[in-house]
Amino acid sequence: MERSDAMGSIEAMAERCRNWGRWGEDDVLGTLNYIDDAKRAAAAGLVRTGSVFSLAQAFDTNGPQNGWRRRTNPVHTMTDTGTDAEYGTQGFPHGFGGADDVIAMPLQCSTQWDGLGHIFDRGRAWNGRRAGQVVTSDGDRVTGIETAAAQVVGRGVLLDVGRVLAGELGLEHPELPDGFAITAEHLEATIEAQGATAAVGRGDILLVRTGQYARTRREGWGSYAGGPAPGLSFTTAPWLHGREVAAVATDTWGFEVRPNEFDDAFQPLHQIVIPNMGLFIGEMWALDELAAACAAEGRYEFLLSAPPLPVTGAVGSPLNPIALI
Repeated sequence: MERSDAMGSIEAMAERCRNWGRWGEDDVLGTLNYIDDAKRAAAAGLVRTGSVFSLAQAFDTNGPQNGWRRRTNPVHTMTDTGTDAEYGTQGFPHGFGGADDVIAMPLQCSTQWDGLGHIFDRGRAWNGRRAGQVVTSDGDRVTGIETAAAQVVGRGVLLDVGRVLAGELGLEHPELPDGFAITAEHLEATIEAQGATAAVGRGDILLVRTGQYARTRREGWGSYAGGPAPGLSFTTAPWLHGREVAAVATDTWGFEVRPNEFDDAFQPLHQIVIPNMGLFIGEMWALDELAAACAAEGRYEFLLSAPPLPVTGAVGSPLNPIALI
């Protein structure tokens, strides 16, 4: 990686980690192909206590969005209320009343998946297709998020990098500072510290906790959406590729470290892993309660169910990921 040569580094890394054609020229699932029925059945056997954890942040007007990149927070509106029912203005017979509501929001304003049509590399989408042939004004006509609606269920693995490295860095809280680049060596050190249940391999859904969301909850949203953040280093692309993970999610807005490691680049790791590797990325996941439970249990693997909403042609989707330990 050459800090002053973003384009050259991106080109070389794309060639090194590219999966185009690996699952055929018509493939729409990318690395989700690593999750097969046998892996899902094995993941179901990981449930020991039956404890359930929602890994979703809230979907409301209080955050985290600040308008950057034209993303806003959800707008929730009631179209029928209890007041309407009390006054008998709803038009129903025999005292029947009810409430109804509607929500308007960007599909990537809170806990979400980036679909394979979300990011392009030099005009190319996943599997080498022309970006303009994949995503048009009609949406993603090839790799729309609905294609993954029944795929993202399997073995989840939590790497609590924030907790493991905090001690080594002498930090007050188990949270990495903004701008901290998590390298493959940091991931390996976390696996070693957490033990055998943190091993990461083919078909796993990897969750990386930096601790930034915990700090945000304590100190306020600030620039959480779009600002500086700890995250994965550009240099972790070969590690993710070699481990053959099915998907990866973090507790930060952008998955990778921000500011990034080049003098002039924007989300360069996205540019490698989505259009070239075919990797699904999750962002703004709430991992703190799960991390505490995993630490208490001494076990970092679990059944994870994290399907996107099947919004036809969407390039991303909100979700409520569920972990069972």
